[in-house]
Amino acid sequence: MTTVGKRPALTPRHLTRTAERLSFIYLERCTVHRDANAITAEDADGTTHIPSATIGTLLLGPGTRITHQAMSVLGETGACVIWVGEHGVRYYAGGRALSRSAALLEAQATQWANVRSRIAVARAMYRLRFPDEDPARLTRHELLGREGTRVRDCYRSQAARTGVSWNGRKYTPGDFTSGDAVNQAITAAAQCMYGVAHAVVASLGCSPGLGFVHSGHELSFVLDIADLYKTDIGIPLAFDVAAEAEEDVGSRTRRALRDRVNETRLLDRCVRDIKGLLLPDDRSSDPGENMDLVTLQSDRGLTVASGVNYGTDEQEAAIW
Repeated sequence: MTTVGKRPALTPRHLTRTAERLSFIYLERCTVHRDANAITAEDADGTTHIPSATIGTLLLGPGTRITHQAMSVLGETGACVIWVGEHGVRYYAGGRALSRSAALLEAQATQWANVRSRIAVARAMYRLRFPDEDPARLTRHELLGREGTRVRDCYRSQAARTGVSWNGRKYTPGDFTSGDAVNQAITAAAQCMYGVAHAVVASLGCSPGLGFVHSGHELSFVLDIADLYKTDIGIPLAFDVAAEAEEDVGSRTRRALRDRVNETRLLDRCVRDIKGLLLPDDRSSDPGENMDLVTLQSDRGLTVASGVNYGTDEQEAAIW
């Protein structure tokens, strides 16, 4: 019988690395099926083939249907699949991690479980967002206050830059159209960024729920990572889109964000940032990330080979 550690699935060496994938693809009013290792999108205009291993996130909009075979190949290649409604984005399913190593997950859990290291990572996240400030001695409450001030300042500066009228952030959950054009654009950009961040977090094998700033939600770490790029990419782009026109804001924001993510190589940056936050400097490149290896925990922080019986009288290894 094939064990979990030696399952005959595609290995990371066969798959496109997270940093090199397309950020996200949006489909609507079509049927998504599978053709070999590609997915197909079929509508009244014909059939489009999309290599599944190059997809970071697949956004399925209104009117889409997807087959079991299509979900199977997307899960096998580590793609993240999200259903997109007219009122925003809700995470619904995703593929397995591209990495077989648990090094990042274990590092995340270790950093999260210790109060001091948890706030240290939160400060490092703040430093990534606002490199002109040193948050080394800030408490959590002070971090939240500083972050709120910087985001409000960002809104005001982007409104002044683009000439868009700004009356404050307003969003009613479940009612996307209740806000003005710029608030709709900000919501659309943020929700798509959550999808992109979730795809990277999942593909690296991290836990979406173990957050360092956000807490108590199954996507806390996803929200942490998406927020790293809010004032740098999401908010400026939303104001740019709103300044162009007030019609069709949601779809125009998604297309503009897709292009901006690709232009800035955000997936590559996101992978580097997550590894830099969670791993010590000497382990930023995990040597075991492409290995399908299972070990057993022993004493004093040591690990030993699996598939071995350590219960003999002489404590000699015998292959199972």
